[in-house]
Amino acid sequence: MLGKWNDALWKLLTPDLVAAPPADAAVPASLLAPEVIAALGGSENLATQQRVAITRIRVQVRDQARIDEAALQACSLAGAMLLPDGLVHVLTPEDSPGP
Repeated sequence: MLGKWNDALWKLLTPDLVAAPPADAAVPASLLAPEVIAALGGSENLATQQRVAITRIRVQVRDQARIDEAALQACSLAGAMLLPDGLVHVLTPEDSPGP
């Protein structure tokens, strides 16, 4: 209860420090490069994408049989881990620009 009061008081006293999201912020269509999306079976095969670390993106695919492992290895990635149940961890280079 005290924590809620503290948060409310902080927001009241420092409204300029609470950043409002920009109205025209563009949401990236994908966290992955087009060649990686193609190797994973196309955008229609991607169920979810989630950045879980600076160099790792967790991807859930709908049909794991559509993944082209040779094309995935040919992409400019640090690596890719194919896990059971259509889960793929894509390891990106540290110097790659990310959203």
